[in-house]
Amino acid sequence: MNGHRPDTSRRPLWGPRESLLGARTVAGQVLLLQIAVAVLLIIAAVAALVLQARNQSEQEAENRSLATAAAFAHAPGTAAALTSPDPTAALQPLIVGASQEAGVDFVTVMAKNGIRYADTDPRLIGARTAGVERAAAGEAFTEIYEGAPSDAARAVVPVVDSRGDVIGLVGAGVQIENVGNAVDRQLPMLLFSAAGALALATGSALLVSRRLRRQTHGIGPAEMTRMYEHHDAVLHAVREGVLIVGGDGRLMLANDEARRLLELPPDADGRLVTDLGLDSGIAALLASDRSVTDEVRSAGDRLLAVSTRPTVPYGGHSGNVATLRDTTELRALSGTAETARQRLKILYDAGGRIGTTLDVVRTAEELSRVAVPRFADFVTVELLNPVLHGDEPSGAPTEMRRAALTGIRTDHPFQPVGDVIRFLSPATPMAAALSGGHAVLEADLTVADGWRAQDPEGADNALAYGVHSLITAPLQARGVVLGMVNFWRSERDERFGEEDLSFAEELATRAAVAIDNARRFTREHTMAETLQRSLLPHGVPSHSAVDIAYRYLPAQARVGGDWFDVIPLPGARVALVVGDVVGHGLHAAATMGRLRTAVHNFSTLDLPPDELLARLDELVGRIDQDEPGEGTEGITGATCLYAIYDPVSGMCTLATAGHLPPALVRPDGSVEFLPLPVSPPLGLGGLPFESAEVRLPEGSRLVLYTDGLVEHRHRDLDAGFHALSTVLAGRADRSPEEICEAVFDAMVPATRRDDIALLVAGTRLIDKSRIATWDVPRDPAAVAPVRSACSRKLDEWGLDAAGFTTELVLSELITNAIRYGSEPIRVRLLYERSLICEVSDGSSTSPHLRRAASTDEGGRGLFLVAQLSARWGTRYTPTGKVIWTEQSLTDGQVPPGGTLLDDFEW
Repeated sequence: MNGHRPDTSRRPLWGPRESLLGARTVAGQVLLLQIAVAVLLIIAAVAALVLQARNQSEQEAENRSLATAAAFAHAPGTAAALTSPDPTAALQPLIVGASQEAGVDFVTVMAKNGIRYADTDPRLIGARTAGVERAAAGEAFTEIYEGAPSDAARAVVPVVDSRGDVIGLVGAGVQIENVGNAVDRQLPMLLFSAAGALALATGSALLVSRRLRRQTHGIGPAEMTRMYEHHDAVLHAVREGVLIVGGDGRLMLANDEARRLLELPPDADGRLVTDLGLDSGIAALLASDRSVTDEVRSAGDRLLAVSTRPTVPYGGHSGNVATLRDTTELRALSGTAETARQRLKILYDAGGRIGTTLDVVRTAEELSRVAVPRFADFVTVELLNPVLHGDEPSGAPTEMRRAALTGIRTDHPFQPVGDVIRFLSPATPMAAALSGGHAVLEADLTVADGWRAQDPEGADNALAYGVHSLITAPLQARGVVLGMVNFWRSERDERFGEEDLSFAEELATRAAVAIDNARRFTREHTMAETLQRSLLPHGVPSHSAVDIAYRYLPAQARVGGDWFDVIPLPGARVALVVGDVVGHGLHAAATMGRLRTAVHNFSTLDLPPDELLARLDELVGRIDQDEPGEGTEGITGATCLYAIYDPVSGMCTLATAGHLPPALVRPDGSVEFLPLPVSPPLGLGGLPFESAEVRLPEGSRLVLYTDGLVEHRHRDLDAGFHALSTVLAGRADRSPEEICEAVFDAMVPATRRDDIALLVAGTRLIDKSRIATWDVPRDPAAVAPVRSACSRKLDEWGLDAAGFTTELVLSELITNAIRYGSEPIRVRLLYERSLICEVSDGSSTSPHLRRAASTDEGGRGLFLVAQLSARWGTRYTPTGKVIWTEQSLTDGQVPPGGTLLDDFEW
């Protein structure tokens, strides 16, 4: 661990090595001991073999003697010879031949009293044979006989007559010295085999000694004893656990203390340490090659300081040696530190997990989830009703609504989310926490009478479920109570303690700040959304020029300043507007309302799109300059697209101030994003605005939108254009309403960070038969013919009821154009939802309405026009001006009373 590699070249502890045969080494002593043991074993084996061979020879001699004696005793004539007058003469010749044929050293025929009648050795005839009493009694036997005339393995068999009476005895045997000669003949082979076995034993002892010499490094017995004593002292005397783990992860050695600390099974030696039932952390450490010093690991209910080192650098086999020290006495302190660490971890997590969405209910749910299961088994959060709606709470907090409930199990005894929770009893811990402003502990709910008094049935259900401990803490921010949070324990046996109160209060305080922020944001969001919706059109006017459909979605977090509008213009034209204000919130919504009002006002002047945007740009710059505000967003940077569609010519004039180009879906289904002249957003100034004219075939679909539709964090602008083009392609036969539905279904993201406005206009053309145009010479006499032609056209259209009023209006307008204007003078009638009369001339002088004095001869014509028309006005063209009127077809008659005609002059 000190960064130095071990010195493997140092002198070993056991001193210089000895030769293999040196008696001072353990290997030499073991070799000599093995040779001595081998010699002793071989001598014992040879002796055992000799004894065995002798026993076998004696047994064989006894068997051969018994067979010979029995054969001779039962041979025909033996009994008769014994009863003859001279048994010796009859039997002696037979004995010599019988002994030679049977392979025995002697054969003897005796009387019952042991007197020899015949014998292989004639000198013994007449002598008494001892020890034949058993045979005389009728029992044949074999024995090793020791005595005169010689030691022998003999057998004695009785000879019986026809009546079964013993009449004599036959003995046969082999002398002991001849038995020994048979064994001596086998001894050379035994000695040769013993010599071979000794050579093999010596060779194997040499091999074992060489291996032992390598393993013991040639050390002597004294040093071996000293090392063993040290080893035994380390293993058994020290109060530290010692383990040696092989390179294959198997336990090779463990002292008594290690077995006690780790609670190892008796058969642990040789098993994988990962199979010994140890905690995964300490098992992985023991099986790894890491070198650590005093790394604290848990082992059951103990905390062990573990140090490990590899054995290879120190001359051992591959593996690790580990020492273990029991630090259980530090458990209380370590447990306290660990609890503090866990609490800090929960508070750290709470800072990142509570208040991520600025939604009140979601924030309450995040509070409940962050404490389960690390601090409590169940957490319930109740909020005041005004807080849920973003309002400032007021009054005594005696009734709340459950906003969140999180637990370790889904089956719980608590009231579900959405239920109203009332605190009627002042003795409940909840009421005490709310009144005191601090967390309240009920360590043992089984004796909490105040808690049970609130809802006895619910309390019984909770206790039956296993709920046994509670901490309740108020959620308060800026001194205002927003709700409360309850921490419950059921599964874990440990009850809440006094040390848990401060943590619960800290967690509740942090969560209360997040909930209050979410509440204030909810209020602002609701106000901004309400203001925005009030400023947006609640509907679009029905118009013969276009078929309109629209959609609007505010941002989910904070409403923005997107808007759209459809403005009817004189001459059956219509203005289509869409815009986007920079920023979000109340300021953006209010700014949107101001810009929308300004566009409406400027549109009443019937300005071309480029000129209208120029005036709007000037207005925005002046507002930002005249109304500076700290901490507020300006209007500069707002975008706007303004288009005017004329259903008579089919021309659409468009201008943009930094806004995205509209999409045009032609009747054949092809989609095109109109290439408009690039102009800066509003308020920047410095560059003029330009208009573009596009002829729209009847049945086209003009799609205006804001950037929230095509661009968001997961989709760039080009991808958005492609997606929108894909959705619109081939949909020209669908209604604008169907197109809006398809676009929103395919394009709107799940999470909206910006407003989305969509306006789809299906174009129409006015039937040529409903348009009438006349050129008027600059001659007062031309008024009457034109008036008559107009009257006939009205009759043709079936509008004869509006003829008189229209003749009065046209007479005044044409007369003024001839008198005050310049050529060319032209009259146009448009018959759509209303009757439109237009008189144009080459002059830019605009007439104005005034109140004529009773003595004035003129000045009443425009007043008469204003009274007879629903609307009237003037618009300028590149070649002059147009004075127009609109007459309602449902109210085209002359107004009641004749006062309007009293002062009228032709």
